[in-house]
Parts: sequence; structure tokens; C-alpha cells
Amino acid sequence: MTNTMTEPVFTTGDLDLEERSSLRRVVGLSTELTDVTEVEYRRLRLERVVLVGVWTSGTSTQANASLHELARLAETAGSQVLDGLVQRRPQPDPATYIGSGKVDELRAAVHAAEADTVICDGELSPGQLRQLEDKLKVKVIDRTALILDIFAQHARSRDGKAQVELAQLSYLLPRLRGWGEALSRQVGGRAAGGVGIGGRGPGETKIELDRRRIRTRMAKLRREIGAMKQVRDTQRGARRRHEVPSVAIVGYTNAGKSSLLNALTDAGVLVEDALFATLDPTTRRASTADGRNYTLTDTVGFVRHLPHQLVEAFRSTLEETAAADLLVHVVDASDTLPEEQIAAVREVLVEIGSEYGAMPHELLVVNKTDAADDLQLARLRHLLPDAVFVSAQRGDGIAILRERIAELLPRPEVELELLLPYPQGSLVARVHAEGEVLSEEHTPEGTLLRARVGPDLAPAVLPYATEPTRA
Repeated sequence: MTNTMTEPVFTTGDLDLEERSSLRRVVGLSTELTDVTEVEYRRLRLERVVLVGVWTSGTSTQANASLHELARLAETAGSQVLDGLVQRRPQPDPATYIGSGKVDELRAAVHAAEADTVICDGELSPGQLRQLEDKLKVKVIDRTALILDIFAQHARSRDGKAQVELAQLSYLLPRLRGWGEALSRQVGGRAAGGVGIGGRGPGETKIELDRRRIRTRMAKLRREIGAMKQVRDTQRGARRRHEVPSVAIVGYTNAGKSSLLNALTDAGVLVEDALFATLDPTTRRASTADGRNYTLTDTVGFVRHLPHQLVEAFRSTLEETAAADLLVHVVDASDTLPEEQIAAVREVLVEIGSEYGAMPHELLVVNKTDAADDLQLARLRHLLPDAVFVSAQRGDGIAILRERIAELLPRPEVELELLLPYPQGSLVARVHAEGEVLSEEHTPEGTLLRARVGPDLAPAVLPYATEPTRA
């Protein structure tokens, strides 16, 4: 009796998703100090949270969208969002981020919801953080710390973990706190305000020791990231030498970049309906209809107000976008404000490109057309007339996208007609792999090819050319 049952096929993404789903925070196991004013450095424990934002400019729709995005970030980090407040102000309060009256309202909301964390939709100064925690008596974090926590959860590669840790330490350094006023500075003699004997400290307080250790660790991480960057540069240089064009997939977080990579290459990478599901770049090889090979790289997603520490730490990874021959910019058609997504992504790309010169050509791809209504799609077609509209999940428009990528990829520079003897089969294979074969014919003397090749391959095949070179 034969067994007709087939074993399920698991991709790398399926296994990653199963592992990520199996990790859940356990409530009640914390050994943190109960007095939040004495906490020096704490691992984030996001459980029951209340959100608060300051609406300084733009429309109410934009302010609400920002807070909804903060809620999604909090849920991605593993927390339960209980309430959200927005205050209209010309600028955040320099002392408490929100006004004193709003602090009282926020304290009441936290107490009513029995929340243990408040998340602010902005980056707080160390003073604002301290003031809010003193008044609210619960843990307070900002948007930057929240995004850093998500990155720390999702980073898997050695490179990604090092970059996240560097960003976290860069954020933490100015926010270290002492263990009470009495031990905040330890000096002796007259400088101690007449304390004299017994007031002389060891010369370096605990907070200063921690700062020195953090700076030492940051320097080590920068050296490690620099070494890993050299490896990537070597790999990128090898692709350049072999004339393999590269395409970088960029876009807002959760726009469907990994789904698009899977649709174009059957990569099988992790796909999850969550913000920042992908942190470690994934590169796969693909081919055009006329046989040209190129690489597709799935990069980390961007977000509004992406923390500066992350841009700096992930700069070596983001260089992949600056070095690419083509950027495929993915936009979420189902988002309420896709124009702001495009602006946020381009803002980061400009920051990266300022160091490396002009950015590559950009191809806009509007994804998730299956999740958007007809009115939204009509508006986007009018707003983005040159974009390609696809659904990576259903496969709609993928064939058209492949054609557009093939049109925009750089072509080899030299066109030749070659008669390669049959013993030179390795050269024929190189022409197919590194060049663009226009025609091929097998003759008694050898393989007759008309092909376009790059400057690195041209010297090897020129002795077999049957006619003058054409640019």
C-alpha cells in the first residue's frame, strides 16, 4: 500500500514566523525597582499601555494616523493598547511634553485603565522623561525607544544585532540616571559643600562608570560593524565585476516588500502583517525574460520620524540602496495617507544619498491593490501615473512589474558578434551569465553569438569577434 500523503513544505519564512510566534512575554516575572525614579536602565516590558501625542501641525487626520501607527508599533512590540490621547499645541511642552492640565488627565486615564506604561508619540528629552515619570508614577517611554525595542526583538543576524545594540546604546547614553541625589556626584573636601571627611568619593560615580562602559562598548560595536561592512563591500564588488545589476526593494514598513520579493523570486522569506517584520537584508537572484541576471535585495522598512540613531547604526546596511542600479519603491495602496509614506521614505533616502551622491532611478510600485477600494486606486493612479500597480499576495501585475524592471536595468555596454570554438564553452557560459545574448547559432566552427557584454568581460571575448566593436 503506497502512502499518497505528501510532506508539508516549509520555507525559511514559515520557520521564522513559527519561532517568532512562540516567543511571548510573561507578565509578573520582572525584578525591576518599584520606584521608577531610581531606575537606571531598564529592559522594556510593554504590557498595558496608554498612548499620548502632541498635534503641532497638519490636519487632525494626520495626527490621528500618527497615533494609530504608534498603536500598531506598540502591538508589534507585544503590548495591549488601552487608550490614546492627543493634545493640540503649537509645540511640545519643554518640561512635560504635554501641558500640566493634560498631565492630570493622562494620570486619571492611566489609573482608570490600570496601565503600567505610557508611550509618547515623539522623542522625549531626558528631562521630559523624568518629569513625566515623577508625575505619572508609571514607566514612560517615547516613540524612539519603542521602535528600538521592536528592532531588538526582530534582529536575527550578527550584523543586525550589532547595529540595533549600537542604536540602543546611543539612545541610552544621555538618559542614564543616578541612584538618588546623594550618590549622583561623589567629591570631597570643600567641593562637597563642607561635608569634608566621609564625603570624599572614589573619584568616579557609578553613573560615570556606566557611561564609560557604554562608550567602550559602542566603540567595539562600530569596529565590528565596520568589519562586516568590508565583507559586504567585497561581495558587492564581486557582483559589480561580473556585471550583475542590483535592484533594492525599499518602502514604508509593512508595505509588502518581503511579499513582493517572494512573488518575484520564490525566496520564501518571512512575511508577517506587522511593522518592521524584516530587519536583515535578503538578497536573491532573478532573471529577465531575455536572460539577464540581476539581484533583488529586500531592505529594512522606513517609518515616519525614523530614529536618527537607527539611521546612523543601519547606515552600512542602507548603503545597499545607494549602491543599487534601481530602487523599487513599494507603497501600501490600502494606507489612508500613502503620500506621507512616500515622503517619509524619500526623506531617509535623501539622507543616505547625501553621502553617496545621486540615488539610483526609482520605480514606484503600489502594492496591496486587493485591499484598497476602487476610489482609492483611482486617486493613486492619478497621483502616481508612472507607478506599477500590483498585488503581491494574489499575483496581479507581477508580470508587468518584471517587464518594467527589465526595461530599467542597465544593459552591458559593448555589442559584439562572436564565434567561440566549442572548447571555449566556459566563455559561452560567461557571456550568458554576465552579458545579454541577442542571438545564438551553432555552426561547424563553433558557437556564433551576438551579445552585449560589459567592459570586464569584453577583453576575454574580443579575440573571437567577427566584426568591429559597437558601443
